[in-house]
Amino acid sequence: MKQVKRLALILILLVVTTNFANAQSKVAHIDVQKLLSEMPEMKAAESELKKLYETYQADIQGAMTELRNKFTQYNNEAPNKTKEENDKRATELQGQEKTIAEAQQKAQEEIQKKRAELFAPISEKAKAAIEKVAAANGFDYVIDALPGGPVVVAKGKDLLADVKKELGY
Repeated sequence: MKQVKRLALILILLVVTTNFANAQSKVAHIDVQKLLSEMPEMKAAESELKKLYETYQADIQGAMTELRNKFTQYNNEAPNKTKEENDKRATELQGQEKTIAEAQQKAQEEIQKKRAELFAPISEKAKAAIEKVAAANGFDYVIDALPGGPVVVAKGKDLLADVKKELGY
């Protein structure tokens, strides 16, 4: 009788241990930022963005130089001009300043748009590769290694419905 109880206890412990082991989720982590920075596509995209930035920067610097030169010229000529002509020139300079500010804003918007356009497919490719590797290795969750980083892959049980039920929602 003692052996039967001992055998039953061992079977119960074996079943509980097996169920507990199966209930455990496998978790892994990855530094997504490092992965992205080392991808050749990302280096090419960053190079393209740098060229675009430099082009806009050169255009804006050229306009700023032109504005400074006009300002200096108008300032030197001001004593020899009428008040109306000086006012007209001041308005012209203000308009040119406004145009440069608008060009800077537009350049920033274009660079952000281009960044999103270039980086989205690279990020999707990295995410797909992470999901593939996670699935091949049986990981339910992959967390970004950066502190506070997001969950990259989540294949485990979602407790939302159960928690809402517990809360009476």
